[in-house]
Amino acid sequence: MVSSLAVQVGVIGAYLVVALAVGLVAYRLTDRAAEDYYLASRSLGTVVLLFTTFATLLSAFTFFGGPNLAYAAGPEWILVMGLMDGILFAILWYALGYKQWLVGRARGYVTLGEMLGDRFGSTGLRALVAGISLFWLFPYIMLQQMGAGEAIVGLTAGEIPYWAGAALITVFMVVYVAAAGLRGVAWTDTVQGIFMLGIVWIAVGWVLVAIDGPATAYAGFDADELALGGGIYTPQYIVSTAVTIAFGVAMFPQINQRFFVAKSGRVLKRSFALWPILVVLLFVPAFMLGTWAAGLGIEVPEGANVIPVLLNEYTPVWFAALVVAGAMAAMMSSSDSMLLSGSSYLTRDLYRPLVEPDASEAKEGWVARVGVGVFAAGTFAASLFRPGSLIDVGDLAFSGFAQLALPVLVSLYWTRTTRNGMYAGLVGSQAFYVLHSLGPLPTTYFGWDAALYGMILGLVLTVGVSAVTSPAPDEKQATFTEGLSAD
Repeated sequence: MVSSLAVQVGVIGAYLVVALAVGLVAYRLTDRAAEDYYLASRSLGTVVLLFTTFATLLSAFTFFGGPNLAYAAGPEWILVMGLMDGILFAILWYALGYKQWLVGRARGYVTLGEMLGDRFGSTGLRALVAGISLFWLFPYIMLQQMGAGEAIVGLTAGEIPYWAGAALITVFMVVYVAAAGLRGVAWTDTVQGIFMLGIVWIAVGWVLVAIDGPATAYAGFDADELALGGGIYTPQYIVSTAVTIAFGVAMFPQINQRFFVAKSGRVLKRSFALWPILVVLLFVPAFMLGTWAAGLGIEVPEGANVIPVLLNEYTPVWFAALVVAGAMAAMMSSSDSMLLSGSSYLTRDLYRPLVEPDASEAKEGWVARVGVGVFAAGTFAASLFRPGSLIDVGDLAFSGFAQLALPVLVSLYWTRTTRNGMYAGLVGSQAFYVLHSLGPLPTTYFGWDAALYGMILGLVLTVGVSAVTSPAPDEKQATFTEGLSAD
């Protein structure tokens, strides 16, 4: 008889190989030009754009961190990720994304740094944005490796060690990014997004049938445990977390670059309109599974994730393995997109302007691939030390990226924004947040996350310094967006 471990390994391995095969097919159709490799020649339609953005956000933070928090503290996490962030990000998708799409289409930008560097005539600002983005990308890629390691431990009851799961996803995502480019990433993201949306609802149905309905799942709770606002879910925590995640997501390199790739303005608008629906359809069942596990008295071993343990208890071995395989592939979707976008920031915003301006596209491609390998190896090594929970590490990265959002938003809409204002806003907010998140200062004030204060500081500095300084001769002002219109 085939052992449970063999079934689990076989299902996970087969799923990841299929995902890799899709990417290799796309590689044959991908032009070697940078615009096609990084942006799929700005040709994505509504379904692919929506699902590649969706799958890119199906990270360990979402699929394992959220259910883990729901298991520990209750189901209100749905308010943060399932409702508030779905709506907030859709608004930002329009406010930031649509304007970036207009500018990017007209001027051929590939990265946020390129856009801001050109707007303010500053290679230094371009490099600063890229450096900040790569700094906060490091913990979020590390998060995916941590999630994969913990998922394997939970699925196999520790028979396969944590490091092996982290190493598996690292190898796959490096090979995938080196081969596929954004076209391959988008294709696979679409397949995996649809698959995960379906499989998580099947998992909910399977568990409910196995336990004879939702009443059993909630029998282990008292009224106070299910009441809104209990435990850590204070209004300050809910609002702070929702805002920093939504604004941070908008500045993630892999998400921000997707603002450039729609083939038309109509595609972009349809995508952000559908976004909140898609978010609710996935996050609600995933977080409810975590909550039910607590009500059912499921014991989660240290270093494991709740979803695999719950599914092992109430579903067949092959199905639990399939869900974990899909979740790992979703994490790979996040990681490969992050690495692909990070490599464009490395080559186009740092290497080419600062090291070798005349580098050929072939050499730029090799620098990108080597950079991906080195970066992934570094995050893998860091993930072995497990510096915090999935929620802690994810929140660190989200809040760091969120410090970029308001200065960028001001630069897109206020023609009086100056280079000095951007430097002040970006450096001031980042320094404030680093001192509070990684330094000696408190992480909250009056219950509100210090990241919110950093965002406000960045906004005040950008506007205030811009108001009292004059633009340099090489800065673009009204001409930056003048005359731009949708098709």
